[in-house]
Amino acid sequence: MSNPKTMQELCLYVKQANRKAASEHRRSVAHHGKCGGLTDAEYNRIHISGKKSYSQQRKFVHSKMWNDTHKKFDVRQLIIIKKS
Repeated sequence: MSNPKTMQELCLYVKQANRKAASEHRRSVAHHGKCGGLTDAEYNRIHISGKKSYSQQRKFVHSKMWNDTHKKFDVRQLIIIKKS
């Protein structure tokens, strides 16, 4: 179809063009065969780091906050912090 003249021909032309593009994409991507899951070795190689600020906050709460030599917070201040 070279030049669509009506809306129906245009819709048909677009649908065929989309199918052709999808088919070419599938053919170009499928050079390794069908997709599959990761092997155990591949899965174990992946490293995703977590939120870095969480461990810093945890260290503060478990050590410096309760340290007697650097007593910054008392119970009343903690209650105010919790409410806000």
